[in-house]
Amino acid sequence: MPNQEVVELRNRILGVLVRNARDRARVSREECAAALGVTENRFTAYEEGRRPISLPELELLARFLEVPLATFRSVDAVNEMMAEDALPDPDIFLPLRHRIIGARLRQMRIDANRTQQELADILECASSTISDYEYGKRSIPVAELEILAQALEVPLEDFMDHQSGVGEWQRLHGEFERFVKLPADVRDFVLRPINMSYLELAMRLSTMPAGALRAIAEGILEITY
Repeated sequence: MPNQEVVELRNRILGVLVRNARDRARVSREECAAALGVTENRFTAYEEGRRPISLPELELLARFLEVPLATFRSVDAVNEMMAEDALPDPDIFLPLRHRIIGARLRQMRIDANRTQQELADILECASSTISDYEYGKRSIPVAELEILAQALEVPLEDFMDHQSGVGEWQRLHGEFERFVKLPADVRDFVLRPINMSYLELAMRLSTMPAGALRAIAEGILEITY
């Protein structure tokens, strides 16, 4: 295939990938154009493959949409991300989550030896409302859930989703935020593939009992001295 045809095909593919990423991020063309400092017509031309987008623009767009730059490198990778990141059906997801949260609230209340009326008194509502919460018949407002969690002396995180793709996204996002807060030299060490063996060793050592670690340390001292 002549180089010019390859370039034109690649531009069209990039346009599709850009549009898919923008749609998943629920961002308008106007907003993306403003982020890149170009007109909306020009950004539309990028998405339609009629005009080539530069690497710096692609880098800035990736940051604006909060997606990896690799998102724009592979059609297969994007399709996989779309499948993994697809939002669940709210008609199924939300009622299920309400029931799960209610069941957790009921179990935590029982464990704390508290009655529905006691929780109702805390929220200044009817005990039937607490019952509806516990059986998932009514959704619990976040503000009320925070108060109940505090009263039961449990963290709000205990009610959060840790099973579905929604919860997994939140977990990975939280891990990334913690990672970027590490000192720069630590991040650099972790990201170097050559240091993987050291990280694996550290992971194994972290699971060993104190006595075993002490024996290893003593053995190292004997070799050293």
